[in-house]
Amino acid sequence: MKTTARFEAAIQNLYTAFYNNTLNPECCTQCAVGSILGGSNAWQHLSDHHGSFQLNYVGKVHEMMGRRFQGYLPSELLQIENAFLQGCGYQLPLHHSHFKPSNPTDKELLFDGLCATLTVLCKLDNITNTTTISTVFSNKVKEPFPDLCKV
Repeated sequence: MKTTARFEAAIQNLYTAFYNNTLNPECCTQCAVGSILGGSNAWQHLSDHHGSFQLNYVGKVHEMMGRRFQGYLPSELLQIENAFLQGCGYQLPLHHSHFKPSNPTDKELLFDGLCATLTVLCKLDNITNTTTISTVFSNKVKEPFPDLCKV
């Protein structure tokens, strides 16, 4: 399987967060992007609204400078987080008056969010998503990187 270093690192961090029960869509350090970035909250300053595709001034400056976070541009991080939150069933952008799941840390809910996240990660790196995410996040998997995508 040919993948990029950033893809493998992202999957490893998401896998770890999922099985350590530290994945939480409503926490900027424990959501998909927060997990990919190793618990950093630096990415939250790239947009004014959690779950939005729109970069704010800070995000645009970082994007124009070519700044990358774990290999991802600010706009790519927003795409990843947007997919994760939508996959988890949130109405975006996150707002107290918008719909949100009653139990945001439910494993099935998080699994659905990770499915959407994997699709975006594969798309960003031009990797054809040939296998379901259940292969990656299955308890029976001994390796964190089973053959899930092919170039």
